[in-house]
Amino acid sequence: MAQTTSDIVISGGGVAGLTAACAFGAAGFSVTLIEPTPPVTDAGAAGADLRTTAFLMPSVDVLQAAGLWARLAPFAAPLQIMRIIDAGGADPTPRLTRDFDAADVGDKPFGYNLPNWLLRREMMARMAELPNIRFVSGQSCTGLTTRETEAIIRLSNGEVIRARLAIAADGRASTLRTVAGIGVKTIPYAQKAIVFAVGHDTPHGNISTEIHRTGGPFTLVPLQDQNGRPASSVVWMETAENAARLMAFDDAAFAAEANIRSAGVLGPLSVITKRSAWPMMGQFAKSMTGQRLALIAEAAHVVPPIGAQGLNMSLADLAALLDLATARPEGLGDAAMLSAYHRKRHAEVVARVLGIDALNRASMAQSQPLRDLRKFGLNLLHGITPLRHAAMKAGLGMR
Repeated sequence: MAQTTSDIVISGGGVAGLTAACAFGAAGFSVTLIEPTPPVTDAGAAGADLRTTAFLMPSVDVLQAAGLWARLAPFAAPLQIMRIIDAGGADPTPRLTRDFDAADVGDKPFGYNLPNWLLRREMMARMAELPNIRFVSGQSCTGLTTRETEAIIRLSNGEVIRARLAIAADGRASTLRTVAGIGVKTIPYAQKAIVFAVGHDTPHGNISTEIHRTGGPFTLVPLQDQNGRPASSVVWMETAENAARLMAFDDAAFAAEANIRSAGVLGPLSVITKRSAWPMMGQFAKSMTGQRLALIAEAAHVVPPIGAQGLNMSLADLAALLDLATARPEGLGDAAMLSAYHRKRHAEVVARVLGIDALNRASMAQSQPLRDLRKFGLNLLHGITPLRHAAMKAGLGMR
């Protein structure tokens, strides 16, 4: 049985896990990253993740610390304005439009949008530059034993790794979280998100647009131009029943439905990628830590894709953990460090999961009185300047 050592073992090589490996590796820690499925780094390859991720500015700071931002910036589409449209009247047309402009709270955009397959490509390339990162692909973490001084991680190939800190970035059904006996609170939704990209003739103007009607928001997020034409990624949240109906349509029928649901805000849309559907839920772990174990990303919290919160919450986890580790490297993974991490993140995580749950339920409203109440609330939030600025700062994670 092979035995190795590492300062940190990260279980899960999604975008959060890859970023964590790069960040801790750039900070000088030895890192072993475990990922059962090799990342797909080509948009045209089978299994490519065609979703996009909007990085808010605090997350861009994390990417810079990890040595990633210089690689990603040339492909990033800035998000200057967050536009919310209520189309909840009798017809699927805009009846209230309100803009939240990043210029009101700073001199930078809210963030930047990037394709997930490209993130994986550039993150894998960055890891290859750092000799203190070991990437183990095709294996999974199957066991965890912890002591006061170390975590012992067992892999599916029989290898045993001894580390000072184990990080669970292995998703909403996290093996390491389960083995550590950390419970979760789950909020089920009979809802799915349909994800695809569109081309359109009207420039998006670096505006991310959320259109609220029923079932959940229809969100258009700016992309860089595709083949000389403006393009956006789309996250279309619907009831599970309606999502199944839409996914069964042929391409022409689906595009027609998407054009109706978009309320025509960017003119005619043409679907330029395959579509995929993802089940929605809310969830948070009852603790962010166990002995010698820290939870980040979906191992710690899951939210619907509203307000670009999901991955940005994950990178806020990473930023907090990295700050604690670099401030006191000799205490990496000890009880004091992990207790501080839990205190710093858990209350905020719970508050955001519950807050996004409330927003999601409002966006799903079916009855006309509830749609009208949603419209009134949006108008009130936007109309009171201090409240609007506070909401924007809260969404960014600014104090």
